[in-house]
Amino acid sequence: MPELSRFYNIIIRMQYADDGQHHKPHFHAVYNEYEASIGIDGELLAGSLPVKQLRLVQAWAAIHEDELYQAWNNAVREKPFTKIEPLR
Repeated sequence: MPELSRFYNIIIRMQYADDGQHHKPHFHAVYNEYEASIGIDGELLAGSLPVKQLRLVQAWAAIHEDELYQAWNNAVREKPFTKIEPLR
């Protein structure tokens, strides 16, 4: 699964052609032993993250919403997408 961004030990990834399971544009966040699927709108779809890290990911997603949708549109068409700036 290609990496979109990385910040505060959180890895954000997006999978190609991954529109079947959650039926919603989303990405995956990994922090230590935690893993979650998160909608581009910030909704937690599956899995879990500690509250602090979930809030960081949701803030990052809100800032980069347009870029995330662009990456999602490319990913579902199995086209490459570019990395997105980390949260600073």
